[in-house]
Amino acid sequence: MVTRRAVVTGASSGIGEATVRDLRDRGWDVVAVARRAERLQALAEETGASAISCDLTDGDAVTALIGEIGAAGPVHALVQVAGGARGTDRVEDGRIDDWQWMYEVNVLATQRLVAGFLPLLRRAAAVDGHADTVFVTSTAAQTAYPGGGGYNAAKAAESMLVKALRQELNGEPIRVVEVAPGMVHTEEFTLNRLGGDKAAAEAVYAGVDDPLTAADVADVIGYALNTPGHVNLDLITMRPVAQSAQHLLARGALRVRPEHED
Repeated sequence: MVTRRAVVTGASSGIGEATVRDLRDRGWDVVAVARRAERLQALAEETGASAISCDLTDGDAVTALIGEIGAAGPVHALVQVAGGARGTDRVEDGRIDDWQWMYEVNVLATQRLVAGFLPLLRRAAAVDGHADTVFVTSTAAQTAYPGGGGYNAAKAAESMLVKALRQELNGEPIRVVEVAPGMVHTEEFTLNRLGGDKAAAEAVYAGVDDPLTAADVADVIGYALNTPGHVNLDLITMRPVAQSAQHLLARGALRVRPEHED
């Protein structure tokens, strides 16, 4: 029985942190990667994961990261969670710095990681039967909405990268999985998007009956990685029941409609 080893990015908070915990609970060796070393170290001490601090927008830092991880053992899975959104401006009012940052962290960092880790994943697959890549995109990649243009564009580009990669790897035992969550209530995503405005961030989730949690998404990632090696979950779109579509969100307690109600 091979102990599989995963690299999880964005691991200092939210979905990335929850994924580290989930995979450790499932018996995986995990390398947790993020910028914030102190948070990573605390997570590593609690879970038994390894931790490496890295800015994924820095090409030299990513090259060093891949070298360090590869020297320590095989890599069976890359779980790319790192990303983010900035601003809710209309397209005409968008800040170029925000849009450029979103493209850097959601698309270029992903390409950089794929290019660097594929040789390691191929080596692991050759020995142990298969390897995996998992990418956390968003329902924002599927449906545009006012004020979301920059994030829509970045996540759609990441999603297209993933779809192209799956076709390019056809014939190799390397799975390519995309997980696209809808509303997820995490401690930082919306707060960061809204420039640290806590009241505005909490208003996004106000009255919503059970938004998704980071642990919900991590559970799906863990499930996808632990399916038999010949099974590929190409695209998993997940939302809270209260969010029937990107634009259709119920606020207030969910209830069964009484019979004969108009």
